[in-house]
Amino acid sequence: MALNITAENFDTIVGSGKPVLIDFWAEWCGPCRMLGPVIEELATELGETAHIGKLNVDEQGDLAAKFGVRSIPTVIFFKNGEVVDKLVGVHQKSAYADKLKTMA
Repeated sequence: MALNITAENFDTIVGSGKPVLIDFWAEWCGPCRMLGPVIEELATELGETAHIGKLNVDEQGDLAAKFGVRSIPTVIFFKNGEVVDKLVGVHQKSAYADKLKTMA
């Protein structure tokens, strides 16, 4: 299951040393709901080697603003606490998985 990313756990997860994928989403966003099952599949398949999480922009607006999220869904990839890539919109599952594998 994908992690629920909040301001309280963000630094711990992103600074863990593992590759991190965070899906910035909102409940009312149709494309976000389409991407949700893909994120859950990635969490199940790659959860041993990476942290896969979801961040609700309505509940965590400060974090969304900090990373310049203006459109959702936006998926941001982190390694060693730093942003390494960003995908805006819905993409194929392989696009997310391949990016995580290159970061490992």
